[in-house]
Amino acid sequence: MGSSRRLLIVGLIAFLAALAGVFIGRALVDAPRPNETELHALLHRELKLSPAQEQKLRSIEAGFTARREALELEMRAANIRLAQAIEAEHGYGPQVTKAIDETHEVMGDLQKETLQHLFAMRSVLDRDQAAMFDKVVVEALTADAR
Repeated sequence: MGSSRRLLIVGLIAFLAALAGVFIGRALVDAPRPNETELHALLHRELKLSPAQEQKLRSIEAGFTARREALELEMRAANIRLAQAIEAEHGYGPQVTKAIDETHEVMGDLQKETLQHLFAMRSVLDRDQAAMFDKVVVEALTADAR
């Protein structure tokens, strides 16, 4: 096998690995948020929120939306670094491992901030509203287990 043919095959494998990393990243970051939608529907339609509660929730949601978007940008950047590491190493080496760890760190930050957001929203609710809210959150988190 000639060196140019071998180089072409290695390049093709690297390209496919990078492409796979990008698609995996997009699936993680751009995945629809049906549980979030369900929760917001519950909050705004079924809990009979007072105008003061609505205002507080709008403020909480605005802050979280900005932070979530920033973390999603970080996730995209981490996925690009992962794709670059895959392309550079052509295997599971130290650069790929580091890039995976960075990706997981950003995903963890997003999950933590999402939970902080949920608890901030919950703090606006009265006892009965909070009980309904808790039920929907628990159902959303365990939906895949059922």
